[in-house]
Amino acid sequence: MERVKIGIVGTGGWGSIHASIYEEHPLVDIVAVCDLELDKAQALAEKFNVPEVYTDYKQMAAESSCDAVAIATPDFLHADISIAFAEKGKHLLVEKPLATTREDAFAIEEAVKRNNVRCMVDLHNRWNAPFNVAKQQLESGVLGEPYTAYIRLSDEKWVATELLPWAAESSILWFLGSHSLDAICWFFQDEVKRVYSLKRHGIMKELGVDTPDIYLTTVEFARGGIAHMENGWITPNGNGNANDFKCSVLCTKGQVSIDASSHNLIRVVTEDKAITPDILVTHRVFERYKGLSYESIRDFIDRLIDGKPFRVSLEEARNVTLAIVAMLESAEKQMPVDVRYD
Repeated sequence: MERVKIGIVGTGGWGSIHASIYEEHPLVDIVAVCDLELDKAQALAEKFNVPEVYTDYKQMAAESSCDAVAIATPDFLHADISIAFAEKGKHLLVEKPLATTREDAFAIEEAVKRNNVRCMVDLHNRWNAPFNVAKQQLESGVLGEPYTAYIRLSDEKWVATELLPWAAESSILWFLGSHSLDAICWFFQDEVKRVYSLKRHGIMKELGVDTPDIYLTTVEFARGGIAHMENGWITPNGNGNANDFKCSVLCTKGQVSIDASSHNLIRVVTEDKAITPDILVTHRVFERYKGLSYESIRDFIDRLIDGKPFRVSLEEARNVTLAIVAMLESAEKQMPVDVRYD
């Protein structure tokens, strides 16, 4: 594939980010956009000179000239859209998670394989420089085998109350826990065997968003590794960084620790507050989009062009969904739950 003709479904905040990255890429043409709200689709199309505008993803799947599609809708809406485009032979970049039910995850996987298309899920923490370097250290063998781990990835309150109008229809486990779990599975190179998750309610509900505040989860891997995950969206808005992101992996011969939020590389202080500017996730250098959230999108295009495997396999993304489904069940039952892969 010499050039990639791409379409975008979902023109909200992240859909527009996709469009910006594709516009920068020398081998990409944005040929179609789709949104339920025509004015939003038209606005994005006008901004990026996109010729095809749709409000019905099924019509876009059937008629669009695109080779591939980026699905940037809320997480619980991925399945039907993914399957519709796979059935028409379009390659897929699905924003995380792959799906939010077991049935949907398997249905997408089946459609992708049956139609011989390629699918990558944007679990973009693998492009996070500190995590990628940590992975290199783990692969070198100098630290021995991963033994236990802890990861905390939480958001300030405004993410659920202001940024995501659909937060009450989702969970912090889908929004951030998917990134946490993928990173830990990537480090351990193992499948999750069993999970035990607990949750708390109250703070978000008082703020008008009826969704659990926080999940604390113990993850047991098939080969015996153990990890703890903390994911919430009740961090105070004055935290200074939208993400509270820490990770530590204890190995048989060493340890690697990451602080990706209060990284001590830059700090801005005003009369009102201190801020740790984002230099890892979504920033610009000389007007060029930089950061891990952008590099994963670029990498999807590059792998379509060169034919090499995606950095996140479909099976790995499916397994993240299956494990989080088990976490949600565990939190309801308040007991450990085995992850089912069939």
